[in-house]
Formats: sequence, C-alpha cells, structure tokens
Amino acid sequence: MGHVQKRKLPSGQITWRARYRAPGGDERSRSFTRRSDADRFLANIEAEKVRGSWLDPRRSETKLRDWAESWLSSVVHLKPKTRAGYESLLRSSILPAFGEAPLSKLQPQHVREWLGDLTARGMSPSRVRQSFMLLSNLLNAAVESSYLGRNPCIGVKPPRLPRREMRYVDAEQVARLAEAMEPPFGLLVNVLAYGGLRWGEAAALRRKRCDLLRGRLEIAQSLAEVSGGLHFGEPKTYQHRWVRLPRFLRDDVEQHLLTHVDASPEALVFTVANGSPLRHSNFLRSVWKPALVRAGLDDALRPHALRHTCAAMLIAEGANPKAIQAQLGHSTIQVTFDRYGHLFDDHLDELASKLHERWKTSGTVQDAATPRPQHGL
Repeated sequence: MGHVQKRKLPSGQITWRARYRAPGGDERSRSFTRRSDADRFLANIEAEKVRGSWLDPRRSETKLRDWAESWLSSVVHLKPKTRAGYESLLRSSILPAFGEAPLSKLQPQHVREWLGDLTARGMSPSRVRQSFMLLSNLLNAAVESSYLGRNPCIGVKPPRLPRREMRYVDAEQVARLAEAMEPPFGLLVNVLAYGGLRWGEAAALRRKRCDLLRGRLEIAQSLAEVSGGLHFGEPKTYQHRWVRLPRFLRDDVEQHLLTHVDASPEALVFTVANGSPLRHSNFLRSVWKPALVRAGLDDALRPHALRHTCAAMLIAEGANPKAIQAQLGHSTIQVTFDRYGHLFDDHLDELASKLHERWKTSGTVQDAATPRPQHGL
C-alpha cells in the first residue's frame, strides 16, 4: 500500500508526497499541495493496480516517434516489401502529424482531423486507409505494452475504399497475349492465367518445385523488388500450396525445363536471358507492354489480371469455392468470396435451372389442371 508524507519546503510551504510501489516493484512518488489530493491519487493508483489498468506515467509520455522506431525494430516477421511500405507511411503521413506527440495526448478527434487532412491533401483513399491501419497497429502495440490505456483509433472510421473493377481476360485473349510474348514468356503468361500464381510466386519458382508427374507446382517462395533490391521470401499468406496444372501446361513446362532451365534443383524456371531473376518493373516496360500492343489488348492491363482470369475461368467451369481458395492461395474462404463472389452469379443461375430439372423429375410435379389451394381464404 502507498502512504502520504508531509514535507516542508525551504520557503515554508507545506506539500504532501504520495509514495507507492509500481507493479514492477520500483517506488514512485508524486507531490501535491493538499493532503486530500494526495490521498485521492493513491486510492486511484491502488484501484488501477487491482484492475490491472495501471500505466507507468513515464511510458505514457513517450513520443510516438520513439515508440514507432522501437516497435518497427521489434517486429521481426515483416517481409522487406512490407517493412519498406511501413517506413514510407511513417515518413510521409504519420510522423509529420504525430511524431512529437506523447502517446497519452493522442485523442480520437486528433485522428479524425488527421484523416480529413490527408484526404484534403489529395492522398488516395487506399493510402489514407493504409496510414490509419499502421497508426492503429502502433497504438495497439502501445496498449499491449502498457504504454497507453486505450487506442484512440478505436471508434474512428477511415475512408471506404472505392470498389475496384476486377480486370480479367478470356481464354482467347490469353492465347493472343502468350503468342505475342517473346519466348519463353508466353509460357509465363499461361502459368499465371491457368495456374493462378501471383507474379512474385512465378518469378521465384524453382525447378525442384515442379512435380510434373502429378502436374503440380509447389508454391513455397515469392520474389519482391524493394528499393531496387530483390528479396526472396515466403508467399503472401505465409502458406505453402500446390497448384494444379492442366495437361497442356504441364507438357509445356516440362519442355521448357528440358530446353531452357539449368539442371540444378535450385535453378529458377523463369529468368532474363543471362539467367538473372525477373524484375517486375523491367518486365513490364520491356516485355509486357510491347506484347499487349502486339496482341491488341488494353495497355492498362497488368500481370495480376491473369490471376483474376484464372479465378474467372475456374468459376465458369463450376469449381468449388474451397478449390479456388486452395489454387489461388487465399488465406480464408471469405477472401475468395469478397474478391470473386460477384462472378458466382451466373453459376447460381445455372444451379437454379438444374434444381428446376431435379424438381421436374422428382415425381411430385402437379398436373397443370389440378386445382391449387387458395391460401388465406
């Protein structure tokens, strides 16, 4: 328990020092000019300690800039691309607004005003939302570490993201694009479109991950370009998966491995001419965009559209949503429905027709001349 000590200053003024022990065991104190204030302070401290809500005043005065630096250095699981993105958001939007603010001074209204300011400056809704989520993550960590009692982002709503149109092409357009590509990148187009790989997953694919006897590719790595450097790491969802290939593509991959890929198990399947890994930026400029022009396709199309194309073709063929989730490597089935749920509409119409046919053959169909009961009479 804490206690209050009476002190007389050299000036003759009487003060009251409230002494108490923090949960960690070290002794703390605070001075007051009135005994009643010191007693009330100690009572609150003891109640907070019992509830487990006591915060170290020294920690709560930590500036957000210092906390952000400490937090970022402690989060070791981040991929290089994600870490670079966080650092960019901190520099451009979070630290200029809150860097010098003590954690305890941040209030929900400050966050709302900040979001409004970012929007007024012309920042995209996506970038504003990313900034908000990073700030919220920072402050959640401060709460968990007892630097802050409550996250001021709670209850604050970031701007909604505009629904982006999902770009995809049909099988005939995939074939045109593959034909327009410089060898062997036509194969890469088909792997993206019929395998549903992300760009980084295809760029990181190695010979040892190709199980062509079973017509499968093991997705175990992804390649990212960050600040001019190339980084191999885990796939986006940190989950390894097996992608099934149609027969024609399995045969094409087998031929490509025989004629274009080094015999080493670690050899990359797709590289530039000198064997170096593919860089997304260089590929877009020197290979992808010229091929789009030759194929007569929209020059705004991006390689990721081929992943959407795979999903659209699977749905059109009646694939189970769980199978689509497994093929594309979504973290949850909800992600699959959120991104491609609208493409299931036509398939549901087909299912409704099949249910009608099942009803017709069930033996319970009433003759058209049979009087029907009049409900509600």
